[in-house]
Amino acid sequence: QVQLVESGGGLVQAGASLRLSCASSVRTFSRAARGWFRQAPGKEREFVAVIDGSGGVTAYADSVKGRFTISRDNTKNTVYLQMNSLKPEDTAAYYCAAGDRWTRVAGDYYYWGQGTQVTVSS
Repeated sequence: QVQLVESGGGLVQAGASLRLSCASSVRTFSRAARGWFRQAPGKEREFVAVIDGSGGVTAYADSVKGRFTISRDNTKNTVYLQMNSLKPEDTAAYYCAAGDRWTRVAGDYYYWGQGTQVTVSS
């Protein structure tokens, strides 16, 4: 069974950093496009970042550009989201996803993790 497992969330103060990880149990995902999305209570799931299979092409939501960095280690089937200068508005459940297309659209991803909570206090 395909699994994506996120980790690294937590409760931090504004200005702090966190690094999220998303490990895949399926080697096939080592070359799949991988995305990070987030969902705050009462809001729709929104795009955060995406990386292509080789790790050479990335894109970010405007709200996180310059603060967050997506990367991947295909030898470990793992994708990371380094989050710096966190703000209270970054508070959300963060989900990783895998799919065939390099895309910002959540509906284009086939597999999703269970999410990890990030809470940023002011």
